Amino acid sequence: MKKSKKDTFTFAIKKSLPVLFGYLFLGSAFGIMLYDAGYNFIWAIVISLLVYAGSGQFLLVSLLSGAASIPTVAMMTLFVNSRHIFYGLSFIEKFKRGGWRYPFLIFSLTDETYSVNTSFDTVPDTVDEPRARYLIGLFDHIYWIIGSVIGSLAGQLIPIDFTGVDFSMTALFIVIFIDLAREQKGREKIVGAIGIADSIICLIIFGAEKFLLPALIITVLVLSAMKPYFEKVREVEQCR
Repeated sequence: MKKSKKDTFTFAIKKSLPVLFGYLFLGSAFGIMLYDAGYNFIWAIVISLLVYAGSGQFLLVSLLSGAASIPTVAMMTLFVNSRHIFYGLSFIEKFKRGGWRYPFLIFSLTDETYSVNTSFDTVPDTVDEPRARYLIGLFDHIYWIIGSVIGSLAGQLIPIDFTGVDFSMTALFIVIFIDLAREQKGREKIVGAIGIADSIICLIIFGAEKFLLPALIITVLVLSAMKPYFEKVREVEQCR
């Protein structure tokens, strides 16, 4: 069936809408922090355009304020955003099908874009999947830039207390997770349960500030070890 650019565009817009509302608030919080550190909205655009690392951008504000060295900035950013390496592993093949879009698909794979991409395995027949994933990443990036600029300008013009606004992203993750869990069946639920169990255990052992990276590593190792089991389950499901 012929792919429709209109259907692909509409599909991407609908899928990215939850991120829009989250990024307008969280991006605004980043813009305000950046302005308070002495950088105007132009810096908000440049940093959001080139860095685009979510929590890494908030960290960057602190590092800039503290006049940190370039090696320090590089190491801290790598540590904070190392989880994206694990995100990318599960989308290598799908992103490669995007052709020339492949580098941008990697660049734009933030936490929220990853969550949206995992919320669907198939698309309607008239939707071009590689193009749709590219557009989702592009729209999310634009949302973040807009939010950053709004926050920077608001911090300059309007005295608003944005305390607690960062919880909007936590709420977004919860909503996407619940929606995804409702659609999962069989072995997919096992994968989710393993991720939750590993996260809870690492949270208890390492604490809230350091649990994420160990949890990701353990989850990848456990799922890799269970790959033969999942393949057998898939074969059984296909034979039914």
